[in-house]
Amino acid sequence: MVQGKGSKTFDEAKAFCYTQPEVAHELLNRITETTIAYLKAQVAAGADVVQIFDSWGGLLSPEDFETYSLQYIRRIVAALQGVAPVIVFAKGAWFALEEMAATGAQGLGLDWCIKPELARQFAGPAVTLQGNFDPAQLMKPIPEIQKSVKKMIDAFGPQRYIANLGHGILPNIPVDHAKAFIEAVKNYA
Repeated sequence: MVQGKGSKTFDEAKAFCYTQPEVAHELLNRITETTIAYLKAQVAAGADVVQIFDSWGGLLSPEDFETYSLQYIRRIVAALQGVAPVIVFAKGAWFALEEMAATGAQGLGLDWCIKPELARQFAGPAVTLQGNFDPAQLMKPIPEIQKSVKKMIDAFGPQRYIANLGHGILPNIPVDHAKAFIEAVKNYA
């Protein structure tokens, strides 16, 4: 909305927040209210669980993450309490896992840049963790994918864990490799 295009740093969006904070917060408030309405409509249409994505949260400092992201995520999670379980995913924002767990979300999505043990330590035992397979690893030979999936699930353990990618699937991933990931999760023993 502000940057006008994708970016690796989102400097223009950050500059907007720093130079026009009142307008930035008005925009974020509107996005938050629209997101709440949208997610409630998704649940009314049959969704059993919803997920909030902040794919660029890790580009913010911990203080800016609180100011420009987490306070709005808290409002969304609170508005959905009793409506549907919520998973919060903020790519690269592992530094805020404890704070994200405190939002009341039932789950936290994880990218591949944090060790499972550390994620559990930060998030605590009461929240479900989801992730954190690097989507690029789906380019490995299928036997290697199978080994990596087993290693990932072993590290997280079977309790309060959802095996998943650590972000979206890449468009160049062979379909049989994606299927091998799914089958390895289903056949985990």
